[in-house]
Amino acid sequence: MCSNYVPVTRSDRMLKFFGVTRERDELPADMWPLGIAPFIRLAEDGSGNPRCDDGIFGLLPHFAAEMAQGRKTYNARSETVARLPSFRDAWRAGQRCIIPAEAIYEPNWESGKSERWLIRRPFEVAMGVAGIYTRWTHPEGRDMFTFAMLTVNADGHPVYQRFHRPGEEKRMVVILPEAGYGDWLKCAVDEAPAFFKQYMEPLEAEAAPLPPRAPKAVSGRVMRQKEPPETQETAQRKLEPPPKPPEPPMPPKPPLQPDLF
Repeated sequence: MCSNYVPVTRSDRMLKFFGVTRERDELPADMWPLGIAPFIRLAEDGSGNPRCDDGIFGLLPHFAAEMAQGRKTYNARSETVARLPSFRDAWRAGQRCIIPAEAIYEPNWESGKSERWLIRRPFEVAMGVAGIYTRWTHPEGRDMFTFAMLTVNADGHPVYQRFHRPGEEKRMVVILPEAGYGDWLKCAVDEAPAFFKQYMEPLEAEAAPLPPRAPKAVSGRVMRQKEPPETQETAQRKLEPPPKPPEPPMPPKPPLQPDLF
């Protein structure tokens, strides 16, 4: 399952690979559930043209009481998307979308512990991930888009079979063929499952460990890593009052003068 990816956010790459424009132009950054990222859907004006909007990564059905539910609904299994309450309304309404991605992250357990790996297409080509979307009304009254990535079984896939915890089912996102972008958005609901298959074109994978976390704040202070003893002693000396400077020497007495009177 994919909870972490790099969205396409540069307007020039959005136009080059997906044929749509994006009003905002940003450098790509890692995306996690409840983050806001671009997705592509059909315009509502009946033109049949695609358009780019921003939405929350984590689909929120109409009955979701709070945004936090999106932490559980960022992926939709292709086998159950048509019947699970969280996804079926969007699926049956044909609210399919494309989620532009520069890369996908997955956990690799080959070393015995989880290590983040990056998966991408060769030659810096962006990938279009199949998704569904909905429009959700925030408790404060704001309407916003939300979306989820569709996934399929990845058993036997030359790249994705390396990921996820041993003993767990291998899953991968549905990566669409470029020639099928338009059909995925426009086809009838009963035709859409034809896209639920493993992506067999070349993919690159390499280790991409998470950067170290920032120090945690505790009681208004920042917890720092333990310093070596020499540094701690130096810091202690800085807290001690400096020694008093030595008393200046008394000036010599002037020579005695004879009495003038």
